[in-house]
Amino acid sequence: EPAAAKKTQSSVCADGKALLAELEAARGFIRASLGPVNTTTTQQSLLDRASHLETSNNSLKKIVEDLTAQIERLESKISNTTATPVATSKPAAKAAKKEESDSDDFNFSDSEDEDDAPKESGMERMKRLAAEKKAEEAAKEAAKPHSGPITKSNVLIDVKPWSDETDLVAMEKAIRAIEMEGLKWGDSKHVEIGFGIKKIRIGNCIVDHLVGLYEL
Repeated sequence: EPAAAKKTQSSVCADGKALLAELEAARGFIRASLGPVNTTTTQQSLLDRASHLETSNNSLKKIVEDLTAQIERLESKISNTTATPVATSKPAAKAAKKEESDSDDFNFSDSEDEDDAPKESGMERMKRLAAEKKAEEAAKEAAKPHSGPITKSNVLIDVKPWSDETDLVAMEKAIRAIEMEGLKWGDSKHVEIGFGIKKIRIGNCIVDHLVGLYEL
């Protein structure tokens, strides 16, 4: 392809030089036809001059036709040289496009996972972000070393049964099974609510910076 392009450029230069030579010849004919006229004009001299102008006109007409043909040849050569790289680049572009489409055919796992995954609503997303932020803040707070005096609190908690058939002994065992750092269970007793239903009132001692009442 580079050799063909170089050959085309040399032929274009040669045609251009020939075109310039013919233009110079046309200028010479025009100068000769417009040359100085003898002061003594006779009928024969006018006829000779008319014949000379006619011959010059025919020559100029032929030169113009040749120049037009050469210009058309130059334009066709130039258009061919500029169109060649585009023509050669099209198959490569098509091949690249085909490879991309083939790769897309095999890359279907991500799209299927996205389609199968349940969509999260705006409210659910807000709740999830709030819970994550709260857990992060709690983790940061727990990681901080406690500074200052250690304070404790004595707390009484009333635990009501689901119905009058609830086993209060089993329920108290489940309560005492809750273990946390800074938590110590104390005494308990059964308190009458009404209609034969009783609740458990149980005491405990907590370290304030380790156990939160809401969490307990």
